Amino acid sequence: MAEINFLQGSRNALNKSEDNEKQLEYVRQKISDFFNIKNINFLFGSGVSSGAIPTMKEMLHSVVDKLEEGERNDLIEIMQEIIGQKGNDLEEILGVLYSQRAYLQGTGRIDGSADELVELIEDTIFKEINVDLGSESSEDTLSSYKKFYQKVARRHKDYPRVNIFTTNNDLFNETSLDSLNIDYNNGFGGGLRKFFNPARFDYTYSKKLETEYDKYEPVSSMVYLYKLHGSISWKETSDSNSYFNIEEVDVQGKEPSSGDNVLVYPTPLKQNKSLGAPYSDLIRELQRKLLLKNSVLFVVGYSFSDEHINNAIYQALSANSSLSIVLFGNYMDKPICGVDDNRVYSLFGEIEEGVSGKKIKIHYFEYLVENVIPDLDVSTETSLLEDFVNGLQEAGFGRRS
Repeated sequence: MAEINFLQGSRNALNKSEDNEKQLEYVRQKISDFFNIKNINFLFGSGVSSGAIPTMKEMLHSVVDKLEEGERNDLIEIMQEIIGQKGNDLEEILGVLYSQRAYLQGTGRIDGSADELVELIEDTIFKEINVDLGSESSEDTLSSYKKFYQKVARRHKDYPRVNIFTTNNDLFNETSLDSLNIDYNNGFGGGLRKFFNPARFDYTYSKKLETEYDKYEPVSSMVYLYKLHGSISWKETSDSNSYFNIEEVDVQGKEPSSGDNVLVYPTPLKQNKSLGAPYSDLIRELQRKLLLKNSVLFVVGYSFSDEHINNAIYQALSANSSLSIVLFGNYMDKPICGVDDNRVYSLFGEIEEGVSGKKIKIHYFEYLVENVIPDLDVSTETSLLEDFVNGLQEAGFGRRS
């Protein structure tokens, strides 16, 4: 039996006696209400791109295969020792290697094994993330991103643009936005070379209404994109023409740069690594947006394993009484659900698909985009007219005999 859970705090907001379709209709209406809130924010985690990006366990297999192909038994032995202690979690393994490397550097010892393994793992992660976005394996994921932005990017001009915060380093967001001709502000600007400047997040794109007067309005299609853990398309540069040393480059189909990429690799030490620019600027933007009055944060595919991001959310909940959090997923074992806070909503569960009876996770990105997230491009007048017509038909008017 499929089951839908929609919680407000710890209380289930659904009528369990109703069927799934009526429950879903209630959920859709409630989510639609949230989209009428002034400030809309999304937090994307790895689950949003999971259909096209390999898991950490799959990447570990790739690392081991490369070591076996190179007959590096010495490095395989080190890997096996760490796996014996930490399991098959590449995140944990990389954290141990970072610690080992820091210890050896601090004691002045020379041992290149840790450096070799770190470089191999980082290169593997980069290549696995830098997928061919035109391939069949990426098609479904890219399609979901496109449908998402088609729904949320065209918000009414009187409301602020939608903010997208993501821990993902891939290029699905940028590719889908470019293909839809939707403008986005990711903190980079310039001409032939684009450099990071956090002040650009205060910029807005506007169009002139009348040529004779200085009247402007925000462009209808635009979002703000914040890549909290950097991107495979970022690299460090020493260019003296920029106050910030981060440049955005084209990496599609290319090999990883020689140690100057700014991608934050997923390790337990990444909170320390993320304290410097540009990550401190991006976290500050997350904090600033969540502290605005009348705000909502939708969380999709995020594991709550990044303490610096979690802290920003918890601090905002403590300071901003008008903030709502909508969690798409089962986070009941996480601290955010440990406090019975009525401002925190959770949607998760399964639903049976048509006659096949196949069960689908309703909190997965693809299902949310198709069935739950409303289309902000639909005008209020059109919606009212449709509701009026539907109401007449339900009352028995307007039906053909």
